[in-house]
Amino acid sequence: MAERQHDVELIVLKQAASYLATPIFIVDGDGTLLFYNEPAEAILGRRYEETGEMDMGEWGSAWTPTDDDGRPLDVASLPLAIAVSQRRPAHGAMRIAGGDGVSRRIEVTAFPLIGQSGRDLGSMAVFWEDRS
Repeated sequence: MAERQHDVELIVLKQAASYLATPIFIVDGDGTLLFYNEPAEAILGRRYEETGEMDMGEWGSAWTPTDDDGRPLDVASLPLAIAVSQRRPAHGAMRIAGGDGVSRRIEVTAFPLIGQSGRDLGSMAVFWEDRS
């Protein structure tokens, strides 16, 4: 998918995310992946440059999200998909299969990004590996 022009707030957010140690995943208002940072790459097992932009159906299944018993999760039930479709924060835990072949349990908190004048900029997820 070709890169396209984004709102200035998203450009600044992507830049800020690139400096943080917290894994961050950013999507636009349609749920299209715009960026994830280097700490997210370590958990996802794939560099952003390898994936580029992808729609919600693609990223929602790319890392094979499952519950703790190995049952596949519906894309619509993922916290980031909820933030996109329902415009509200969501949190959840799941297992993912990283692009490096490693299965990881992660906790995800996602929330909508609202710009000035109430503009829908997209949503953002912060996540971390649960090693407990």
